[in-house]
Amino acid sequence: MDARRRVAVLVEAAGGTYPEQAGIVLADRAEPLWQLLVLSNLVSARVQGATAVTGTAALIAAGAGTPYGTLELGRQHCKDALIAGHYRHFAEGTATRLNDCARLAQDEYGGDLRKLAVAAQHRPERTRALLQRFPGIGPAGAAAFCRDAQAVWPHLRPALDARVLAGAELLRLPTDPAELAALIDPAELHRLADALVRVALDPEFAGRVLNAGEPVG
Repeated sequence: MDARRRVAVLVEAAGGTYPEQAGIVLADRAEPLWQLLVLSNLVSARVQGATAVTGTAALIAAGAGTPYGTLELGRQHCKDALIAGHYRHFAEGTATRLNDCARLAQDEYGGDLRKLAVAAQHRPERTRALLQRFPGIGPAGAAAFCRDAQAVWPHLRPALDARVLAGAELLRLPTDPAELAALIDPAELHRLADALVRVALDPEFAGRVLNAGEPVG
């Protein structure tokens, strides 16, 4: 199976991105960009991806789908929503950080992270640096945000960080970001990035993708 075919098999097998599983409909609008930041914050606490997804979905359902809604909900109700979403171990600290993030988003960007991209002059490195001003978002969280935000912020492409490239290596795909990005339509690059993170976290998944379409016997 050649590299392009392997990429196609991988993206199909992944079954959707983490934001999609959390109910986030990505668009270059304030609401989904905030929700992506919430998901990136939860992922940063070193929990399983599925737990970050259910925690994010519970927060959005509770009313924390915007910075203003998060502040209105408050720390305690954010904590309750996280626990209801099976995000228990880090619930208290994460609820506090999310309220601090919401305050920063309101104060600095009027609740609209598109203004962060403008403040970064649409430069990827500057975008990641500004994201890391949000409590709980370090390099890994900023990378997670950019992996999916590249779907609606083309200036971030190719957002293929070390974890993505580790997955690519497991699948015997190019580990040069430009070469890897060339294997898929740019508008779908976020799907490849997300799927390769799954590969890096789950070697069994990597094995299934490698074996897909290979002759038997």
